[in-house]
Amino acid sequence: MNILLLGSGGRECAIAWKLSQSPRLGELFIAPGNAGMALYGTLVPIKPMDFAAVGEFALANAIDMVVVGSEDPLVAGIVDHFKSDEQLCHVLMVGPSAAGAQLEGSKDFAKGFMLRHGIPTAQYLSVTHDNLTEGLRFLEQQQSPYVLKADGLAAGKGVLIINDLDEAKRELSAMLDGKFGKSSATVVIEQFLKGIECSVFVVTDGKDYRLLPVAKDYKRIGEGDTGLNTGGMGSVSPVSFADEAFMEKVRTRIIEPTIAGLQAEALPYCGFIFFGLINVGGDPLVIEYNVRMGDPETESVMPRLQSDLIDLLEAAATGHVADVEVAIDPRYAVTVMMVSGGYPGSYPKGKVITGLNDVADSIVFHAGTALDSEGNLVTNGGRVLAVTSYGTTQAEALERSFQSVQRIHFDGKYYRRDIGFDLMHNA
Repeated sequence: MNILLLGSGGRECAIAWKLSQSPRLGELFIAPGNAGMALYGTLVPIKPMDFAAVGEFALANAIDMVVVGSEDPLVAGIVDHFKSDEQLCHVLMVGPSAAGAQLEGSKDFAKGFMLRHGIPTAQYLSVTHDNLTEGLRFLEQQQSPYVLKADGLAAGKGVLIINDLDEAKRELSAMLDGKFGKSSATVVIEQFLKGIECSVFVVTDGKDYRLLPVAKDYKRIGEGDTGLNTGGMGSVSPVSFADEAFMEKVRTRIIEPTIAGLQAEALPYCGFIFFGLINVGGDPLVIEYNVRMGDPETESVMPRLQSDLIDLLEAAATGHVADVEVAIDPRYAVTVMMVSGGYPGSYPKGKVITGLNDVADSIVFHAGTALDSEGNLVTNGGRVLAVTSYGTTQAEALERSFQSVQRIHFDGKYYRRDIGFDLMHNA
């Protein structure tokens, strides 16, 4: 099977790594990819948002299946583009329609969907300029801290958690006035939930689903979960508190009502659903939906997936997920993200990376790398490399990742040394 994978980050690198292991793989093309992904397939200089170019490439290279790694093309309707084109409609698409992708593309839609289908989530109010007075009153009724979310996609930057009420009111007005562009023309004010988070992933054909390994990611730049939010500084799988009893609640209260809701509202959906959950006193509530895998969770999840990923994705795209079983590696996988100095603020690029050949006990997924004019591997993003290791315990996996991280060098490298510490007493 010839596959085109769209994306260029650590998530797509982990997916490419897993796809490349399948005996069913013919050719793997990755658009646009990054330097490390050339190990698993052929890089193609096409932007995933250029639907016409993606389609032309698919036809010219006899592509059987397109795997869409990130949310932007899905929300913009790449699946609909293929399905509505007579020449392209035979290509299997892993990802939801634009209508289904609203689960991530619009927080207002997602919260309304949860409300309609009785899926547990925080209290909320969607606010525009038209009901700003109501929004300010709603803020006054909440307890600190105050949560403000841009309705649309904002590259992971559209969520503000604010301790001071007056500041929250000012930020609400600023968001409505375009702080995050069109994404914050509507703002969702949400009740703050206190608990511990985890990420649950399924592959679905819109009727049935298969559960992937549960993971937990670490967003803050500083150890002890301090400092600015990032795209993710590391991840752990499995998650100690996501035991059988907790996951039964997740299945019956969240996953199955979500799939049933998609069917009830006739929202075409195939591919991944990411449930961002919070454990509040043993009960799971939904913080957010994503319509693709998470990053850096994918770098812990894919190594634990023992089943053939092509079989699973093909089943999703053809409506036969119920016929496929998922096998999970019982070992722990811990991912430590190596980032550029200055991230998540401004940071330099083009720093030479060395030491990868000295790594023996870990898998290194490339997130933000490139080759310079002299053929050197260099940094090309805030998050540079995701180093993942197995272990019979979480502590063992973490120690292996640290040992590997210490063998890799680039100017200004930074990483968190406490990934998974909050779970360690149960690990």
